[in-house]
Amino acid sequence: EVQLQACGGGLVQAGGSLRLSCAASGFSFDNYAIGWVRQAPGKEYEAVSCISHSDGDTFYANSVKGRFTISSDNAKNMVYLQMNSLKPEDTAVYYCVANHDIIATMFAPEHGYRGQGTQVTVSS
Repeated sequence: EVQLQACGGGLVQAGGSLRLSCAASGFSFDNYAIGWVRQAPGKEYEAVSCISHSDGDTFYANSVKGRFTISSDNAKNMVYLQMNSLKPEDTAVYYCVANHDIIATMFAPEHGYRGQGTQVTVSS
């Protein structure tokens, strides 16, 4: 059974930091891109960041470049999203998602694997 278990969300003041974690199981980690999309109330899913385990490529949305860093621990099948300099507009439910490539993972999350979300709230 494929599972993507995300955790690490919370309430933080603007300028603060959080680290999200995603534990992946039930599929071959090395053949997938794993990343994060987010959804704010009343809005569509937004691609945030992704890492490809086949070639090591990474993707960052323009809105998070320079503030967020994605990394993975292949031995533990874990993916992390370090979020620094958080802004109120980063407030959303963050979902860990996986598919065979970065494009599909980020821009068609409904066609891949998706875990339960973790709430990130940034107060001003």
